[in-house]
Amino acid sequence: MDAIHIIKKKRDGGELSRSEIQYLIEGYTVQRIPDYQMSAFLMAAQLRGMNLNETISLTRYMLNSGSILRFPGAPGPIVDKHSTGGVGDKVSLILAPLVASCGVCVPMVSGRSLGHTGGTLDKLESIPGVRTNLNIADVTRQICDFGVAMIGASKEIAPADQQIYSLRDVTANVDFIPFITASILSKKLAEGLDGLVLDVKSGCGAFMKTRENARQLAEALVEVGEHFDMPTIAWLTDMNAPLGRAIGNWLEVEEAIECLRGEGPNDIMDLSLKLSGEMIALGGLADSPEEGQEMAQNAINSGRGLDRLAKIVETQGGNPAMIHDPSLRMRSIEPYTVTVPLDVSGYVTEIDALAIGEITNSMGGGRIVIEDKIDDEAGIVLHLRPGERAIPGLPLVSLFTRKTDQIEVFENRVINAYKFSSKKSKKPQILLERLTVEGWESNS
Repeated sequence: MDAIHIIKKKRDGGELSRSEIQYLIEGYTVQRIPDYQMSAFLMAAQLRGMNLNETISLTRYMLNSGSILRFPGAPGPIVDKHSTGGVGDKVSLILAPLVASCGVCVPMVSGRSLGHTGGTLDKLESIPGVRTNLNIADVTRQICDFGVAMIGASKEIAPADQQIYSLRDVTANVDFIPFITASILSKKLAEGLDGLVLDVKSGCGAFMKTRENARQLAEALVEVGEHFDMPTIAWLTDMNAPLGRAIGNWLEVEEAIECLRGEGPNDIMDLSLKLSGEMIALGGLADSPEEGQEMAQNAINSGRGLDRLAKIVETQGGNPAMIHDPSLRMRSIEPYTVTVPLDVSGYVTEIDALAIGEITNSMGGGRIVIEDKIDDEAGIVLHLRPGERAIPGLPLVSLFTRKTDQIEVFENRVINAYKFSSKKSKKPQILLERLTVEGWESNS
């Protein structure tokens, strides 16, 4: 067996065996197979396709390239959530402590921002002192002590995925469903989960632009997750407009704190509570997702969810007082207010999530390449969202950036990301469809 024959077989449309995929993944992980051969395989697979059996094998050997977390003595079931990425998506910062305060253990392995989408790790690290590079012993201790840890991927967890993703990112092989499926699930299976809830996004601000492609990804993730005896549920959600009002790392932390106080925007509150209810029910601590959602709401009302976020911050090196009083983190950027244009009258009908994400990056709030340094305070606060009245001269958005010499450019780009109409439109439905092993259910 050698890489050349495996690449040729896939190039010619053949189905790879488990042992051939194992040879490729193990060989690449130990650097026996060079980047140029793995790149050739990735492109051949994307062009010729991979079936379910190949996707399962790819997931298996990426998973087996590292350690699998175990939590003996954990105080509850082990369940996690994964989002396929969007603009303004701070749900993990709300959901992880909220669900943990209800008795579910959440060993959340998250990612960083890249392109127009934000990253949970960057948001968490905008709290001074917080560390996300914990080792397995630290994560295990934290889960057993109070049920939640929020960390980044490490060389111990699915290292093959890290190596292959870096190559995919620079060889135009990111948007291929079998690769996305194996990448997500190899890391989640490495957490030793009892269940997984997925938020698969579709729309202009998502990686899956069409609803049909998002459905295909959700189906692959649920089918492969269930194959590995990990109960898996997926929600298809809308990502045409940003989630919530805050886009940018510290701004999103502030909004997550508002949500844990029960004071956040309706779309973020609804999504966070729905996914929390699914996790609690999947862990067996509620008889239904609806009952789980009630438990999550009670944890907000009692303050237990907010207290658990403060505990995460304290244990991972930050100041927990900032969670209870965000003003303790002194802001060094003054906001610039963009007002509704004078020739506009009526209602907001659309906000281009992709454009807003790209503007945030341009202002310093995200990465174009992985080496870029993020300005934690940069970002946008949306004063108006779809369905809300736009009155000329009143605030439209606030811009937070140190690039004040480009403020007029940012202002024009933001205004162009909005669409207005004289007629009031319905607020967009965020939760679209739910997928289990039994099939799809509409949320209409």
